[in-house]
Amino acid sequence: MSLLLLRRGEQGFYIAGSISHLCGGAMIQTPYYLIDEASLLRNMQKIERLRALSGAKVLLALKCFATWSAFPTMQPFMDGTTSSSLFELRLGREKFGKETHAYSVAWADTEIEEVISYADKIIFNSVGQLNRFEPQSGAVARGLRLNPRFSTSGFDLADPARPFSRLGEWDVNKILAVIDKISGVMIHYNCENRDFALFDQQLGRIEAEFAPVLEKLDWVSLGGGIHFTGDDYPLEALAARLKAFSERFGVQVFLEPGEASITQSTSLEVTVLDILDNGKQLAIVDSSIEAHMLDLLIYRESAKLPQQGDHAYQICGKSCLAGDIFGDARFPAPLSVGDRISVADAAGYTMVKKNWFNGVNMPAIAIRRTDGTVELMRSFTFEDYASSLS
Repeated sequence: MSLLLLRRGEQGFYIAGSISHLCGGAMIQTPYYLIDEASLLRNMQKIERLRALSGAKVLLALKCFATWSAFPTMQPFMDGTTSSSLFELRLGREKFGKETHAYSVAWADTEIEEVISYADKIIFNSVGQLNRFEPQSGAVARGLRLNPRFSTSGFDLADPARPFSRLGEWDVNKILAVIDKISGVMIHYNCENRDFALFDQQLGRIEAEFAPVLEKLDWVSLGGGIHFTGDDYPLEALAARLKAFSERFGVQVFLEPGEASITQSTSLEVTVLDILDNGKQLAIVDSSIEAHMLDLLIYRESAKLPQQGDHAYQICGKSCLAGDIFGDARFPAPLSVGDRISVADAAGYTMVKKNWFNGVNMPAIAIRRTDGTVELMRSFTFEDYASSLS
């Protein structure tokens, strides 16, 4: 993530010399998430090319991004959605449409009938869940999650192959014993994987170890976490590899991109509220990483901030949490109260995790259309905060 400084001009705030963040002639009150439609469409066009070259179907991973006001832009380029809960599944069905894949670590007896009513495919995490809900799930395609016992995650917290992982089955014989109850599998093991050679190598391992299972299936989802919309990623090589996998086993391949769908498309717009010097120059903004960019806190990461200029600041959130810090940055001019800062790449695993900690106002949601106009899609009020509690 990165920060960009915006200065107030005679007609508003400027970034790269152009008027920014006006809605109906008025500035939108910060904080707010700003989705740039042109940037989002660049990702969508890469997805469209991958689909055309590989024959793979592509589903939006709602666990990463579920801001449904952007779905009309994305829907023509994707085949549907994949979910991790009943509510995500229903959102995908009602707001995105197309194909719906329903996965959960564990489905509850109280929700399974509703899940079936929204799902085109239901993916069980274990053989136990598959057997438990076999009678109810006969009307939709059934799948099982496989755990290949390796991943590309550098964080134990997010590693699906960590010791004693609860995420999926890996015993080939155990899976073959229920193969007549499923038509496909889901295998999620990539995490921000930018290395095609590593992807190719690991898929080859899956082909070798799970061949007896793969040969009996109609479809295989290879999950998300492949950073194929990133700059210089060999998209054509990926497409050829997916096509070869599909043809070898006679399966329809699915991908479930989250970050790859929305990377570099969204910023969090904030305003400087105060400047302090407590041995370091500190700029406090009207936002909070715990409330609005929780992944920074969870994974102990700093925002990727510009380091150009002679004026160094630590960008801090306004909550009472001592560690509510976006990170260190350098700017070409001193910051002042009222200055606007844009925190870039703020879509994935941010908007879906935002919360009401400290009662800090929830960021509004806006979309900058390809013609430069900005639409305010949603703002939040005290009533929203109060109604989230009881």
